[in-house]
Amino acid sequence: MSSSSSSASPLSPSLSPLAPYGWNAAWEAEFAPYAEHGLVPGRVVRVDRGQCDVFTADGTVRADTSLVTPHDPMRVICTGDWAAVDPEGGDPRLVRAYLPRRTAFVRNTSSKRSEGQILAANVDHAIIAVSLAAELDLGRIERFLALAWESGAQPLVVLTKADLVPDPATLGHLVSDVETTAPGVQVLAVSAETGVGTDVLAAVVAGGTSVLLGQSGAGKSTLANALLGQDVMDVQAIRDVDGKGRHTTTTRNLLALPGGGVLIDTPGLRGVGLWDAESGVGQVFAEIEELARSCRFHDCAHVAEPGCAVLSALVDGMLPERRLDSYRKLLRENQRIAAKTDVRLRHEIRREWRLKQAQGRASLDAKQGRGLR
Repeated sequence: MSSSSSSASPLSPSLSPLAPYGWNAAWEAEFAPYAEHGLVPGRVVRVDRGQCDVFTADGTVRADTSLVTPHDPMRVICTGDWAAVDPEGGDPRLVRAYLPRRTAFVRNTSSKRSEGQILAANVDHAIIAVSLAAELDLGRIERFLALAWESGAQPLVVLTKADLVPDPATLGHLVSDVETTAPGVQVLAVSAETGVGTDVLAAVVAGGTSVLLGQSGAGKSTLANALLGQDVMDVQAIRDVDGKGRHTTTTRNLLALPGGGVLIDTPGLRGVGLWDAESGVGQVFAEIEELARSCRFHDCAHVAEPGCAVLSALVDGMLPERRLDSYRKLLRENQRIAAKTDVRLRHEIRREWRLKQAQGRASLDAKQGRGLR
């Protein structure tokens, strides 16, 4: 094949039908070794029971994932992956491999084995949908944010159903509360019913791949339909009085947006367990991490140590007690998860517990005089 015919390849980033799905020169370079073997690139738009739908230059194809379904749940193919698929004519067509992920949104499965589950791959924006039809749960927002930051994506909090808060002052206070909870994160109040805020959101997500996250009843599918400009996602009625209801989305779907970018819609998440998210927790609580740098001791636990800048900020009213409690809770949870998957760390924690117990017994004996002879 001549060089001129190669340059006219339909997979040229600027000309490829894959471009709206995020295909670019960098992905093309990554895929080059697979292209040499006659495989074709495509983006996984849906995964279901050992098969997946892959958007290729020739349209969406159904492919078998048995070759890329290892025992490790962190390595199974997922929505958002770029796949190397058999060329047309294979029966069945197989996914032979997927390209290395640049980002991945991972949560803990909450199983006894403490396994990570990848919800979406190669994501640029993590949109956390929070319904204003119910009381704000700031702790849950912080949990979502920790996972979002850890994924490598840029978080964005969207307060849905803003039309249910008609008083501008009240709505402003709610937005302000979330902004305090989410330092460095844009917070948007949006109403899919009235269209308020959807234009701003559409402009944000036009620049790449976004994953839509949140609890059942958060209005994710309604929001997705507003961004798509049509009713693509099924929506089941939610009681406005308490925001409860059942979400009908059961799989993660990747959809191209008319204004640019692609959107991955996800089912409502009941559990949002942390998975190796220490860095993400640090970014959510950036103000506490910054204060900790001024503590007298570098390993300060911010409990009762002298010269603790974090406790000083708490006493001065500069740091809300709720924030510190949430910070401690998420760090403890993340450490427990890490200990389940890291034998060495688990042994270190157990040794530390034994040392503290011994110190506690020695202190008690001293107080009661049992240590004196």
